[in-house]
Amino acid sequence: MAQKNYPRLKEFKFLLYRIFRNPSAVVGMIILTFFITVAFAAPYLAEPKYEDNPYKIPHKGYSRTPKPPSENNVFGTTSGQYDIYYGVVWGTRTMFKVVLVVITLSILIGVIIGTSAGYFGGIVDEILMRITDVFFTIPGLVLALAMVVAFGRGIDKIMLALILVRWRNYARVMRSGILTLRELDYIQSATVMGVSDLKIMIRHVVPNAIYPVMALAFLDIGNIVLAAAFFAFLGLGESQNYADWGQMVALARNYIVGPPSDPLRYWYTVVYPGASIVLFVLGFNLIGDALRDALDPKLRRR
Repeated sequence: MAQKNYPRLKEFKFLLYRIFRNPSAVVGMIILTFFITVAFAAPYLAEPKYEDNPYKIPHKGYSRTPKPPSENNVFGTTSGQYDIYYGVVWGTRTMFKVVLVVITLSILIGVIIGTSAGYFGGIVDEILMRITDVFFTIPGLVLALAMVVAFGRGIDKIMLALILVRWRNYARVMRSGILTLRELDYIQSATVMGVSDLKIMIRHVVPNAIYPVMALAFLDIGNIVLAAAFFAFLGLGESQNYADWGQMVALARNYIVGPPSDPLRYWYTVVYPGASIVLFVLGFNLIGDALRDALDPKLRRR
């Protein structure tokens, strides 16, 4: 029996080949694999002390002066004697939760709006794009900050604010791809044959226009992580005993520089959560750069 030819599967395999041929993408995947492993193994790496809320960081004592790494606290403690190791491990789950929820819902909203605007055109395109332009008139971080302040503190409020800001980018990218695709012969043929608009969009239009959106999403994850950490640093996240990297950096803000005689005395309070943020963002950015290059038509095979 002759082997069937699946052009879409073949194209996907070629895309993966181009991505992982890039050394930066391999490094990025190694970094993300490490964080994914930590997130899944969090209950074993740092056993929860509070069964009702595993994200609550345990602490011993109430001294505001951090304590250095020791046998009982391998990463030391931050202000308030919160265990840095526990916060870093469970903070990985917190950050993945933020990333997955914000990216998934932002892409969903952006793809629906962008596809509808690009495919139908006319008055539909005009209305949806003008609404998108309104959201673009205000800088993203400022708009998200205003929303978080209006909604109230909490990690769920931060995620909601970021979703309401990030979708606009995906809507524009999706619309640009749809404007080109809708004029192709196979789309026109499907329309003439009486295939419903919804079926055309789901089966033919979206799958062929989604790749640039995915590349943008990987590059956008870094901005989402930094924004979420920034809001937590400002005190707009959960309570100070919540496992959140931005929250932990906030607890260390008074100890970034130690006494004049020993300015690096409290280095551990900033290095561990700060390095986690940097490496997490770096992993996604490296993969995003490779994905963007793989989708660049000037660099693709002829």
